[in-house]
Amino acid sequence: MTACATATPNAPTLPALLAAGERRLSAEEIYPRLFDAILEQRLAPGTALTEQALGHAFGVSRTVIRRVLGRLCDQQVIVQRPAHTAKLAAPDPEQARQVLSARRLAETTLIGLAAKRSRPLHIRQLRELIARERRHHERGERCTAIRLGGEFHLKLAEMANNAPLARFLNGLVPMTSLIIAQYETKPCSHCAWQEHAALVDAIEDGDGEAALHLMHEHLDRIEAKLTLD
Repeated sequence: MTACATATPNAPTLPALLAAGERRLSAEEIYPRLFDAILEQRLAPGTALTEQALGHAFGVSRTVIRRVLGRLCDQQVIVQRPAHTAKLAAPDPEQARQVLSARRLAETTLIGLAAKRSRPLHIRQLRELIARERRHHERGERCTAIRLGGEFHLKLAEMANNAPLARFLNGLVPMTSLIIAQYETKPCSHCAWQEHAALVDAIEDGDGEAALHLMHEHLDRIEAKLTLD
């Protein structure tokens, strides 16, 4: 995979992302921690990122960081232009609307396929994700809950067994998490994990029509909590 960012002589200083005395992490462990830091805006939208600076922040080699940045680039959370340092995406309101519109088109197709093709293993995996999302929400760890909510939707796409649509959604769901973290201002009276649980109930029953209706309602609620004006 092509590296998203390369080191520069004047690499930016980033906040420490590894606790004192903590063991070195793998790329798979660094990814959620870095994504959470982005969603929490400990790394602000538009921040320049280099392998050198992130390697120092996590106490790992540039090779490990390159794998993490590659995944975030694929998901459009990090933007890399030729001859420019990689930066965190900073979607403006119009870009946010376009992402949400494209995601709705993909999700409303995939949910019907997921309802037809679900297996008991899929249902267990979805419920485990929901349980983790709920725990973090109840602890007040909003951004981790947002990220896990995104993983729930990517798992649905995997269940649907349509690789092109799943790849398309892989570039939209993480961006939506970024948009939610940046633009969500209205209080949550009905939380995402509850809506996800209702979706799984419909899928487990094989009720594609109910699942589609619930997906539209879920996406409506996401958009209603955002201030994009």
